[in-house]
Amino acid sequence: MIRRTFLSTLLTMPWVLGASTSAAGSIDLVVVEKRQRTLRLLRGGRTVRTFRIALGFNPEGHKSREGDGQTPEGFYRINGFVAESAYHRALQISYPNAWDRRRAMESGYDPGGQIMIHGLPNGVSAKEVGHGSEDWTNGCIAVTNQEIRELVALVPVGTPILIRK
Repeated sequence: MIRRTFLSTLLTMPWVLGASTSAAGSIDLVVVEKRQRTLRLLRGGRTVRTFRIALGFNPEGHKSREGDGQTPEGFYRINGFVAESAYHRALQISYPNAWDRRRAMESGYDPGGQIMIHGLPNGVSAKEVGHGSEDWTNGCIAVTNQEIRELVALVPVGTPILIRK
């Protein structure tokens, strides 16, 4: 409850929407709705683009350790760009944050890492992985290759990302 209240409050603070290191007029917040399997790009509090996504193969709940197949939930930042990867292109997400590391340490687990928004596996079609109808990643957020190219062009490093249930 405290965490939910914190995130709700955080989103209403004007410095969050202006926190990006980007130029004026670009995307200032990414919101992932896990249950709806959507990723929304916001500018000035308004949705400007929505994408259909696939999640980790075990999508219920917050990621707690490496290998659990879960996609994290919480407030992060886009902290990097990968031009060439096994999944076309990717935007790195700042998971694990301090809260994730502390929670994992207290449980005796490695929190994992390398959570990204990425395209499809190289040389594999959306149909082959079940994109659009199945969750198939190891905990990442997946879009098509065309969509990841669009995201890379629109979402600057430093942009906040909120991943919700």
